[in-house]
Order: sequence, then structure tokens, then C-alpha cells
Amino acid sequence: MKLPDRRDFLRTTSATIAISSTSAFTADPTRPAADLLKQDCDSGQTRAAAIWVRQGTHQYSHVFGAAKDETASFLLGSISKPIAITALLRLLDQGLFGLDDLVSEYIPKFTGQLREQVTIRHLLTHVSGLQDQLPDNAELRAGHAPLSRFVSGAVGLPLHFPPGTEYRYSSMGILLALEIARRLTSQSIPTLVNKTVLEPLRMQNSELGSGRLSAAQLMQSQTEYGAVESGAGSPDAAKWNWNSHYWRGLGAPWGGLQASANDVGRFLQEYLHPTGILFSSATTATAIRNHNPTTLESRGLGFDTGMEATCQACSAATFGHTGSTGTIAWADPRRDLICVVLTTLPARALPAAEHPRQRASDLISAAFP
Repeated sequence: MKLPDRRDFLRTTSATIAISSTSAFTADPTRPAADLLKQDCDSGQTRAAAIWVRQGTHQYSHVFGAAKDETASFLLGSISKPIAITALLRLLDQGLFGLDDLVSEYIPKFTGQLREQVTIRHLLTHVSGLQDQLPDNAELRAGHAPLSRFVSGAVGLPLHFPPGTEYRYSSMGILLALEIARRLTSQSIPTLVNKTVLEPLRMQNSELGSGRLSAAQLMQSQTEYGAVESGAGSPDAAKWNWNSHYWRGLGAPWGGLQASANDVGRFLQEYLHPTGILFSSATTATAIRNHNPTTLESRGLGFDTGMEATCQACSAATFGHTGSTGTIAWADPRRDLICVVLTTLPARALPAAEHPRQRASDLISAAFP
């Protein structure tokens, strides 16, 4: 089947087949997943959810609960990482740095205790030795610290193992990678991501930071079920939790991006079928392949790769990410299939296999053999 022109795809938000959560779902293979999320929202377990799926020329979009239309924007959690890292990859494509450059070349204070051995590739694939969050993460957020305070904290973090020898998921590693982009361009991280990634892809219902999106389209995370870093429902965290004006405006590249399901789909589409609007096809291919030794977790440049464990029936070439806010998004090149499931129910609220994002993702994957 011949695919439509990719630039035409990026110029329109209308679907070849777009069915709302209140439709009859006739001939819609995503109906089981849609039914599941509708029931979950109707029961009150999940406040809001959205699905966006594309295979070939067929596209499906559904919204549920508090999400009234396709402009509903969800806090993505760690799906923010590959989107933000794309801003850095544009600089890689321009030849402004190399993946095996030392981080200390761009952040001179990042030295001592093996830090001078950490490369940019190490940061992007979570093998730098840096821990996930800062020890004083909650205190910084409670004090409404600027992003620069998180950067200085990350620069001073001790390494837990020699770079490249182990895998340890690290949000602070992603932050330092974006700090390099900031220093190379003299633009703030939110500005860089919004201007060089979201705007070219016409992700009009997405933003890192705050100011562009309306309050009505921002879905509120169910922080009472959230991770520790979200405030976990504590009353004293209301001024800094996932729903706070502070967090939504901070522009944290490791988890603060807000986006609609169809915008996340646009993003994955550009990697699955590059138009060249972001960078060369060679850089695209580099981003979504595994860079870690086979003995370690498979990771691309900001992307999770080889997602068979979280994506039933997906091929080894599948790439994407999940988010602790209750989100999952992936693209399977073998089936030319993109799946985005966004919810407001944090991942830790339920066992992984029982969470509606995972159940919906599994149903969608099963519907497209």
C-alpha cells in the first residue's frame, strides 16, 4: 500500500479514519482498547485518557473522560525524554558535537571521580553512572528552584559505577545532555525544544514549559497515586507536584513536556518515516537503534528500543518510551504501526500489566498482526 506524502501528513490533523469515544466504532480495530479506556474513565478510576493509532493510511483517534477533544494535553512524564533529546540531535546532525565527545568538554566542572570519562552517548543511553533524581529533588521543587539549580546538582552527582559498564536509568543524565545543547545554542532548554522540535512538527497542542496551552486543555494528573517525585498526593506538595504551576512551567526535559496524543503520534511518525524536516535519515536511524552492549538494557538516543517486554507482538526494532504519569508510546517499523496511549493515572497506581495504558497498548498491538 502506497503511503501518503509525509509532508501532507504533517500538514493535517484530520484522520483517514478518526472515531471519537462516543461513536459506534464500526470496523475500528482499536475498538477493544477504546472500550477499555472508556469504561475505565466512566468508572472514575482514570480521570482522562486518549488514544492515537496509525497504520498505513488508516488513523484512529479517541478521547475519554475529562479529555473532550484531540487538543487535550497530557503530562507525558518520560516520553518527554526522546522529544527533548531530538533538539540535541539536530545539533548532532549539524556537526556541532560528537556522541563520543566527553561531557567535560562542554561542562568543564563535570570532572573528578571518573566524570571525565563520561561521554554524551553515555548520558543518552543511561550508562553514565548518574542516578535518576537528585537527592534533594523534593526540597528543590518545594523551594521552586529554577532548572539551573537542577543542572548544578546533576554536575556534582557522584557516579555509581564506571561509565559504560552498567545500566541505570538517569533523568539527570538527560538533563545534562540538554544542558550541553543549551550551551551550544545559548537558548533555554524549553525554548530550544519548542522552537526546533515542536514547531517544525506542528505539534500545536504541545509545550515544554507553560504559556502556549490553555488551562482547559491541560489534563490534571492524579497525583494521589503518583511517584514520590510527583508529591504522591501529599497536601504540602500541592505547590510543586505534577499539576502545579511551578512544575508545568519549569520545563524539565526529563518529564515536564505536555502534549496531545496526536502530537506524540506526529513525533513518532517523523522517526518512522522521516521527511527531513528535523535532520538527515542517517541521524534518524542512529537515534532509534540500540547503542548499549548486548549485556545491558537496550537503549537508543533518548529512546527505549527493543520494547518487546512492554509491547506485545512488537518487533525488536520497535522504539518509543513510557512515562510514570501513565503514558506509553511506540512505533513498530515491521508493521508500520504507531500507538500512543495517554492517561492521567500514574503508572505506580496499579501493577504494570493491569494499568489501562498497558492493557490498551496490548489490545492495539494484537489488533494489527
